[in-house]
Amino acid sequence: MDKKFFIAWVVIFVAWMAGSFVVHGVLLHDDYTKLSGLFRPEAEARPYFPLMVLAHIILAGAFVWIYSRGVESAPWLPQGIRFGIAVALLTIIPTYLIYYVVQPMPGAVVAKQIVFDGILMLILGVITAFLYRPPARP
Repeated sequence: MDKKFFIAWVVIFVAWMAGSFVVHGVLLHDDYTKLSGLFRPEAEARPYFPLMVLAHIILAGAFVWIYSRGVESAPWLPQGIRFGIAVALLTIIPTYLIYYVVQPMPGAVVAKQIVFDGILMLILGVITAFLYRPPARP
């Protein structure tokens, strides 16, 4: 774990928190409001926000760590896209499908969650690959 790793960890943490806010706090906010029985009210959820931050710190660290262990000497952009797809296939898609099975969530909301968070994983993969790209040759 070097300086590049810790910089990438911080950048991905910030990008993931911001992206999650856009996805869940903006794009899906109205959908979630209609499902008030499935979620804590905002005022009740507020004291738990530090756990959300902790979760994203862990997610970002693991994301960067896994990428850093598998990065190849190949073009960084396709690697980032491939990594984002792999993470979405490993986490986003199955997680929301499992939630759909056990929680009475409308299918349209689940589809939006998968698409929006899947796009976020692609963006995070590209950012990580960009941060780990080889230095430019003089």
